[in-house]
Amino acid sequence: MKEEIDEAHYSSGANYLLRGRTAAAQSCDSKAVSANGKPLHGAAKMSFVRKCKRDACGNKAMSAEGKPLHGAAKNSFMAKCMRGA
Repeated sequence: MKEEIDEAHYSSGANYLLRGRTAAAQSCDSKAVSANGKPLHGAAKMSFVRKCKRDACGNKAMSAEGKPLHGAAKNSFMAKCMRGA
């Protein structure tokens, strides 16, 4: 019985995380509109979404002590965050 409950909690937690990642990606995609309100396409959209993800991840690049990451640690964090975002 306890194992079934633990599995249910694990799967619901995994679903929550996946929905969070999808929501972040959708928010950048939904923000990709031109100045006149039309959706962006092609290279313009890719550039906008990449910048949106980089900006969203840049604010989270902090060490455990709350200091900004630098160098290889920041590059690694940004790559992982942008893949997940």
